[in-house]
Amino acid sequence: MTATPQQGLERKIGLWSGIAVVIGSTIGSGIFRSPAGIADKLPGPLPMLMVWLAGGVFAICGALTLAEVASALPQTGGIYVFLRQGWGKVPAFVFGWSQLVMIRAASLGAIAITFAEYFWRVKNGAPASPEQAMTVRFIAAGAILLTGIFNVVGVRVGSTFTNLTVIAKYGALLFIIVVAFALGLPETGGHYTPAMPPGSFTLPAFGLALVSTLWAFDGWADLSYNGGEVKDPQRNLPRALIGGTLLVIAIYMLANLAYLAVLPIEEIRVSKLVAADVAQKVIGAGGVAFVSVTVMISTFGTLNTVLLTSPRVFFAMAADGLLFKGVAAVHPRFGTPWVAVTLTAFLGASFVLLRSFEQLADAFVTAFLPFYLLAVAAIFRLRGRPEYQPSFRVPLYPFVPLLFMFAVLYLLGNALVQESSRWQTIGVFGVCLLGVPLYYLTVGRPGRASLRKG
Repeated sequence: MTATPQQGLERKIGLWSGIAVVIGSTIGSGIFRSPAGIADKLPGPLPMLMVWLAGGVFAICGALTLAEVASALPQTGGIYVFLRQGWGKVPAFVFGWSQLVMIRAASLGAIAITFAEYFWRVKNGAPASPEQAMTVRFIAAGAILLTGIFNVVGVRVGSTFTNLTVIAKYGALLFIIVVAFALGLPETGGHYTPAMPPGSFTLPAFGLALVSTLWAFDGWADLSYNGGEVKDPQRNLPRALIGGTLLVIAIYMLANLAYLAVLPIEEIRVSKLVAADVAQKVIGAGGVAFVSVTVMISTFGTLNTVLLTSPRVFFAMAADGLLFKGVAAVHPRFGTPWVAVTLTAFLGASFVLLRSFEQLADAFVTAFLPFYLLAVAAIFRLRGRPEYQPSFRVPLYPFVPLLFMFAVLYLLGNALVQESSRWQTIGVFGVCLLGVPLYYLTVGRPGRASLRKG
């Protein structure tokens, strides 16, 4: 289990670019859009902060575990490779199938819709009307295709653009936090009490709110997809995965404390863009414009980073013979998996024209959680193999991976128990599980040649 070249992809991503990929994949629309829904489910300062902290613990437990696995398997494909090595080709194929027909396209679509909404707002000075919704979706589709072009042109182009947008979005969040504490807190005294009003916390509501939090935290594992393109991966992959995740946790917790410094929980729960409301109260009308531009930069940068990372799953599948051979093509000039990137971009652009933000975001989180569970659980199988030689080992093993797994089981169980989410959850699982018979009807059929040879 060593780092080997894969189909002509070069190792061009260094430590700081790797950290930027983690941050860029994670900080998108969630920290700007999710607080309202979370506060509505948990209308108390302490419960709201607790669910954000729980999301952070979830992310760092996953990052620590996959940092170990990635250091032993620094190959293009990331989670797909971990599933293949840990559990075999069927779960790996089902993951790739789910990425193809739902997970990745839903993620791109949800991020792109948020970008397009704020692009429209900045350009026209007002939110889009219901009659203009389809125009906004076409803008979102165009943004996906444009970032796809960036990532066909080259890994260095994509990672450089990611670095620039990460600096812009992280810096803007820091600015909002500093302004809220320096100017807003002295005036309001903060809205941290009562910490837990009656009725502000129940376990079912906490579970549903945690799903929204995980949408904001998702992206902590995306660098693993580029494992075959990271320089000195045994050293840089664990550092980037863990360091980037910790930086995201820190900025998210500070942002929520800053929101509460200026706005009471009752206002946060009805605020569609809480950061804009905070900035408007503290620095005036210019605050809305500033945050709108920040959200545009943040979401466009995340689109770019997602298209830098996730197409590597399809590339790796094709290289293994689980997708058509052409998907593993490397561009002769740019050295990028251009067919996989193009396929991912077109799927995302198609989804964004058909589904709403809420439908896309919920489908993404629900579909991805079982595969996160399997990827983290793979460490228990891999550690028993003599060829498994990670350069980093997860601390507090086995507590850290087990905590992550129990959290996923709780979330999935809660989603199935709740009437509001039960049938959507079953539907998402059904689409994912279609990959099992599809595998045996195609590449897993006895005596049948792989798609790579077809």
